[in-house]
Amino acid sequence: MDNRSEVREFLTSRRAKITPQQAGLPAYTGNRRVKGLRREEVALLAGVSAEYYARLERGNLSGVSETVIDSLARALQLDEAERAHLDDLARTANTTRRPPRRRAPQPIRASLQHLLDAMTEAPAFIRNGRLDILATNRLGRALYDPVFADPARPVNLARYEFLNPGAADFLPHLEAQAAGAVALLRTEAGRDPYNRDLTDLVGELSTRSEKFRTLWAAHDVRLHQTGVKHFRHPAVGELVLPFEAMPIPTDPGLTLTALSAEPGTPSHDSLKLLASWAATLDQDAHPDTAAAGGEQSA
Repeated sequence: MDNRSEVREFLTSRRAKITPQQAGLPAYTGNRRVKGLRREEVALLAGVSAEYYARLERGNLSGVSETVIDSLARALQLDEAERAHLDDLARTANTTRRPPRRRAPQPIRASLQHLLDAMTEAPAFIRNGRLDILATNRLGRALYDPVFADPARPVNLARYEFLNPGAADFLPHLEAQAAGAVALLRTEAGRDPYNRDLTDLVGELSTRSEKFRTLWAAHDVRLHQTGVKHFRHPAVGELVLPFEAMPIPTDPGLTLTALSAEPGTPSHDSLKLLASWAATLDQDAHPDTAAAGGEQSA
C-alpha cells in the first residue's frame, strides 16, 4: 500500500462527507463546486494554515504532531475507527519504509483451540486481520459450512462474500456484510501496510469484483466488536445471532468471534438443531470411530 496515496484519498473522502452545516459553518448561497467541505474550511476548523492542510491532503504526514492529528480528527468529525486509522497512517508515514513481506502462517496455540472446543453451545472461530478463518469449534465449523465448502484456501470470509455465487443464499444481508468486510480489510491495511498476503488478497478481489473495487475506493474503516449476523443455513434455515469479536492480546492480529442466540427465539431452537447436525457430520467424517463406539456399547 502506498502511504501517500492512502493518506490523500482518506482525508479527501472524509472531507467530502461533511457539509458546512454539519461543521457549524455559515451556509453560503450559490452552488458549491466541491462535495463536502473545502480545504480551507477544514484548515480553519483544524486551526492550521490552508497551505499546511493542503500539504497534508497531498499525502504528506511526515513530522505531523499529535496535536495536529487531534485537530484534524475533530475538524473531520472522525469516529473511533477513523481516528485509529489516521493514527496508523501517520505512524507509517513517520517510520522507515519496509518492503512488502509475506507472513509465516500464524499457528493457533493449543490452549486457544481448547478454549474454542470448550464452547459447546456457541459457534466460535478465530480469524486474522485478512479475514482468514484459522480455527473453529465444532458448532462454528457447522455454522460456516458453506464457507468451508468453497475450495479456495485459506478459508477466507471476504473472498467467499465477493466471489462465491452462493454467498447471497447463505448470507441474506450480504450487502452489509460485504461492506463490513471491506472496511475491516481497509482498517488492517492501515495497521499492517507491508503485509504482502493482505495486498495480494486486495489485488485479487479488486481484479475479480467490481463491487469490491467500489467499496474499497470509499476508504471506509470500522471496528468489529459487537453486532448481529444473519444466516440462511442450508441445514437449519434462518439464524439471527448476536456476536462478540474479541482481539486476543497475546496473539496480535488474531480475533476470537463468538455467536449466540437469544433464549426462547427461533434462532435458539435452530442453533440446537445445528448442534445435532454437526454431530452427524462428525459421524460421517469418522465412520470407523462411530462403528467402534457402537460395538463397545453393544
